[in-house]
Amino acid sequence: MKLDILAIGVHPDDVELCCAGTLIKEINSGSSVGILDLTQGELGTRGSGPIRLEEAGHAAKIIGVTIRENADLPDGFFRHDEQTIRTLVPYIRKYRPEIVLVNSPEDRHPDHVRACKLILDVCHFSGLVKVETKGEDGVIQNRWRPTAVFSYIQNNYLAPDFIVDISDQFDQKMESIRAYKSQFHDPASHDPESLISTSDFLPFIESRHRE
Repeated sequence: MKLDILAIGVHPDDVELCCAGTLIKEINSGSSVGILDLTQGELGTRGSGPIRLEEAGHAAKIIGVTIRENADLPDGFFRHDEQTIRTLVPYIRKYRPEIVLVNSPEDRHPDHVRACKLILDVCHFSGLVKVETKGEDGVIQNRWRPTAVFSYIQNNYLAPDFIVDISDQFDQKMESIRAYKSQFHDPASHDPESLISTSDFLPFIESRHRE
């Protein structure tokens, strides 16, 4: 299955928070789009890995992506090393995306920064003939390198190189974010509060988009 765009996030909800509007817009224009989450986000203050996987499936339906997979790397402790690169290269070769969207190169969360650098390397090594990988069917995969890799902006403000107008897709994007009920503001929740569970966080997301 060949994708036009593969959006990669280290935690389920990264893609929704940062580029779901762009994905929705591209899907509406006929592009084939998928999401790869690197971890289940099991170290998050609220919820759990299984809960977030369920929420991610709901969000994927709202966005309308063709596929969504999880690489099951350890949240917080995944490494930027040969083994991890070899684990992730098969996803790039399986879906052969023209464009890959990745986490931010500068951010408050160290996982985001590490994931950005990791995926840049994964996309490079995926194009090397002598890096051999096999697909789920056991057949050796052909090399593939995306045409472009772009980072989306996360918590820290970065001056964008280009902007996608998602005015018409914004409400649907916010609906996909709210699919993560365990993560965002819920007055009835008894879980510890986190940065993103405060009542100010989703208004911050809207203000960032206005900015």
